[in-house]
Amino acid sequence: MEVLMTMVQPVGMASDHVMATLIAGLEIEFGRGAGEGLARHFLEAEEVDYRWEARRSERWLGRYEGGDDDDLMLDRVAICGRLDGKWFAATMIVDTDGRAHGMLGCRSFPGQSAARMAMATAR
Repeated sequence: MEVLMTMVQPVGMASDHVMATLIAGLEIEFGRGAGEGLARHFLEAEEVDYRWEARRSERWLGRYEGGDDDDLMLDRVAICGRLDGKWFAATMIVDTDGRAHGMLGCRSFPGQSAARMAMATAR
């Protein structure tokens, strides 16, 4: 009899470790010292996806009318999360399948309560 154990961790909880894991993997591949700079570059290039995955809560704001593709229905969603040890609130453009397509704005906050307040009052 084989017993398998798995641990499921919400993405929001794991997001605190995103940078450390990314840096460690890049240092294995490219050598010590290169990891942090490359990780910052990756985070910047894929910021929309990283922030969307790092969200801990979200609130639907309404339809997004600025899209070029009339067939694609998009919404504005306010999110609150933690990434690289910092709390943030952002307004995202999200499709009906829950995939982020863009970010309209993002602000950092000193703590969770301030980030949640910003998300709750976003328009």
